[in-house]
Amino acid sequence: MLDLATLSTALDAQDAVVRIVLAEVRGSTPREAGTEMLVWADGASGTIGGGRLEWEAMAAARDMLMSDGPAVQLYTFALGPELNQCCGGAVTAVLELWDNARYRALNCAFAGIYVRPIRAEPSDMPHPLRRKCAKWENHDAPMPITLQGGWLAEPVWCSRLPVFIYGAGHVGRALAQVLNPMPNFDVCVNDTRLHELAKLPNGIKSSHIKPAELMGTAGPNAAHLIMTPEHDHDLSLCHTVLQRSFAYAGLIGSATKWARFRSRLAALGHDQAAISRIICPIGDAKLGKHPQAIAVGVAAQLLTIKAPERVKGDKRE
Repeated sequence: MLDLATLSTALDAQDAVVRIVLAEVRGSTPREAGTEMLVWADGASGTIGGGRLEWEAMAAARDMLMSDGPAVQLYTFALGPELNQCCGGAVTAVLELWDNARYRALNCAFAGIYVRPIRAEPSDMPHPLRRKCAKWENHDAPMPITLQGGWLAEPVWCSRLPVFIYGAGHVGRALAQVLNPMPNFDVCVNDTRLHELAKLPNGIKSSHIKPAELMGTAGPNAAHLIMTPEHDHDLSLCHTVLQRSFAYAGLIGSATKWARFRSRLAALGHDQAAISRIICPIGDAKLGKHPQAIAVGVAAQLLTIKAPERVKGDKRE
């Protein structure tokens, strides 16, 4: 899946990057078709499965960055003895050189689907592929990546689920560290305690304004994780979130805390159906109460939520 947000961010920092995408997989492979990663002169982001497969693909990508050769290359890797990998399957990877000019010229002929030739001398788009793209256009589910007749079609991903974490304590930081690397989420950690925000790893967005003010800026399809150091602040944020639309709301705490909150929220005028939309306790009890275990449980829940909008027909002049 073509992640435009990640590609745009990389091109803000680099003159050029090579995007590697697994266009086809056969048999047992470390990652599924559609998996992508970006490579630039002195770094990379994402992974197509690690091992010798990834090393060979990255080496080919860096050769593309340093040469004047084709801007698109196709490689097939057998995951056997030659690569010292025992998966036994095979992958076909498409490597494409991107710069800002190409990004600005990107044009999705089908809404939410990026289709392009990958041969040096392209032919017309195969009719079966054209029909398939038309069928999947504006579909709720993304079209499976398809390599056919020298053309590659794949869904475009440029919408992320906004996730607001209120409280940069142990669990808040663990949540941010688990969620932030995933292309599914746009994470922001809020805390008025600057010394707690300073403990966040680089690359994680943060905000130190009042939590209720930040919540007021969120769209109707955001996820809110409430875990401030004060129960009164938690209750106030629960009251606030129930007065707006949201995709997910979670509150850290025990069943006893939640029983008290339910009673107090009802006294504030919220009905039980609305109150029940807040998840408490958060995470998966079977995984335990370690901050990272809670974070993994919450991440699993959030991964089931559909992003607010998948871009339809993103056309750039």
